[in-house]
Amino acid sequence: MGKFLLAFLVFFPFAAALVGYLIGRHSKAGRDYSAQAACLLEFLAAVGLSGCWGSTLQWDGFCGLGLSFACDGFRTVMAVLAGYAWLSTTVASREYFGHLRNRNRYYLFTLMTLGSTMGVFLAADLYTVFIFFEIMSFTSWVMVAQEETPEAQKASGTYLGVAVLGGLVTLMGLFMLYSSVGTLRLDELTGLISQAENKPFLYATGVLIFFGFAVKAGVYPLHIWLPTAHPAAPAPASALLSGIITKAGIFGILAVSCNIFLHDARWGNFLLVLAVLTMVTGALLAVFSINLKRTLACSSMSQLGFILTGIAMQCLLGPENALAAGGTILHLMNHTLIKIVLFLSAGVIFLNLESFDLNRIRGFGRKKPLLMTVFLMGVLAIAGVPLWSGYVSKTLLHESIVEYIAMAGLTAGQAAYYKAVEWLFLISGGLTVAYMTKLFVAVFVEKNPTEQARYDEKRRYVARPTAAVLTVTAAALPVLGILPGLTMDRIAGLCRGFMHAEAPAHAVHYFSLVNLKGAVVSLLIGAAVYLLLVRPLLTQKQPDGTRLYVNRWPRWLDLEYGLYRPILLRFLPFIGALLSRTACSLADWAAGAFGALLFWKAPKKVEPPVDNAFGVYPERPHYHTIRGSLAYSLLLFGIGLSIMLLYLLFVR
Repeated sequence: MGKFLLAFLVFFPFAAALVGYLIGRHSKAGRDYSAQAACLLEFLAAVGLSGCWGSTLQWDGFCGLGLSFACDGFRTVMAVLAGYAWLSTTVASREYFGHLRNRNRYYLFTLMTLGSTMGVFLAADLYTVFIFFEIMSFTSWVMVAQEETPEAQKASGTYLGVAVLGGLVTLMGLFMLYSSVGTLRLDELTGLISQAENKPFLYATGVLIFFGFAVKAGVYPLHIWLPTAHPAAPAPASALLSGIITKAGIFGILAVSCNIFLHDARWGNFLLVLAVLTMVTGALLAVFSINLKRTLACSSMSQLGFILTGIAMQCLLGPENALAAGGTILHLMNHTLIKIVLFLSAGVIFLNLESFDLNRIRGFGRKKPLLMTVFLMGVLAIAGVPLWSGYVSKTLLHESIVEYIAMAGLTAGQAAYYKAVEWLFLISGGLTVAYMTKLFVAVFVEKNPTEQARYDEKRRYVARPTAAVLTVTAAALPVLGILPGLTMDRIAGLCRGFMHAEAPAHAVHYFSLVNLKGAVVSLLIGAAVYLLLVRPLLTQKQPDGTRLYVNRWPRWLDLEYGLYRPILLRFLPFIGALLSRTACSLADWAAGAFGALLFWKAPKKVEPPVDNAFGVYPERPHYHTIRGSLAYSLLLFGIGLSIMLLYLLFVR
């Protein structure tokens, strides 16, 4: 049964995508229902994996090394998350795409992306991860380009460019790793790597493999696709990009960090630097953004930095990494559920107003209790407010940093460094509170003087299926947060085996004063940032008394247009052309110098002899005949071959 479910989860969506496309050529409603049915079957099959742990599936010989899949607790949790994310967004997509073009194309590539994502999450070796990771990059690119606007085309170009570049770098690292240890299977790497002697080569290999996964995970400074792709993509696609597809990159980083660099402090410090940069930069971008979806996209970048912090702390803490491992998987799960709620809510707003600009959507959520409640659940969870799920995972991540400072026997300088990391963690949490407060106040508290009457009159602003998906997902956030011992701790326990983590020595008392302290500090920082920075400096008071949101983020800080595009499109082509011209000139000079040296005794000028009869030949008769030509010989050969074949067929 386990082999069947593994094969079904990976390959069924590809078949369902083609069948749905053919159905959609004749019936749009039939296509919508077939896509929803396919996602429902995927979700149920993922849930069914819970009884098949230990099952494996091997396809020998495929592309040389073959494909291999496995099932355990962590892979099951990831498959269930992916199945639920696709089911919920596909249900909401019917309303969202009701009046848009190219729906057949969207469903075709969305289901293919589901299959490739399942292939990543269920892979048993890095080669299989890479194969499906690259398929996912190309199929999800269509989701970014779906709207076909100039912004979507530009964003999809950036997305595809960094995905291809990241894939090539990762492939190089996989070649190096395989040539070094002779395998890419995750269950074999840990033991073989521990015996490796050439550590510098191993670190270089790890960085190359990490590169492609970090691109998809939006790790700074490889995050440039994320703030542009999410606003350009449709809202259901944005929920998948943020909630699940970025987690495929996290899966790759986990596979590398928990197998190749298990309990490696150097690798942990490398990840920690990138994690802090990603966490803080994403939060700052979100604070300054005045676009609803861009804010949520930058928020995803910041939250992925929190998850990367947990992976780094697993490496640093060594065998005592239970808190870091639990915080990593739980924040990964929480972020997926939260972004389903927030991005689908943003889609509801866009369907009514056709805009994500905070100045245009101000006040839309007033007198809409369902949308307000659902969005508020996402805000409270991602802000880490106690009694919501985000508080539990952020507490575990914060306590893993505190635990390392207390038990690692650090020098005064080292302790100060990790204390600064802890404060940056709390400040990033505070910035999360600030930008989510900004969004909630703009949409649900402030008034829009010119459009408020029209907004208040809207009765049916959301379809029932979308409302049901939002309600169910949003309700899970406080349930998980109120009962962490019965829910989240058990989920974390299922995933420890993949991360080679032990169970915590004692139960975590989430609502003790010590653990509540970190959340309170972040909430106070968030309130201060909102009151002292966002309201007075990032808004502008209007004559009617309302405040207009203004974008004060310096354009020169845009890495894509300020650094990457000039380097890739101007600097590197100029350097390449300069080197080519230089090499060509040096070759010409060397040839001239060699010729001058070789013929230095030759006369200055060579006079050819004069022959008056040169070029004058006696006329000879020409006979035009086919005989003796190649064509004539081939013709005779063909006739002879035909006669022989006829003889063999009819005489013998």
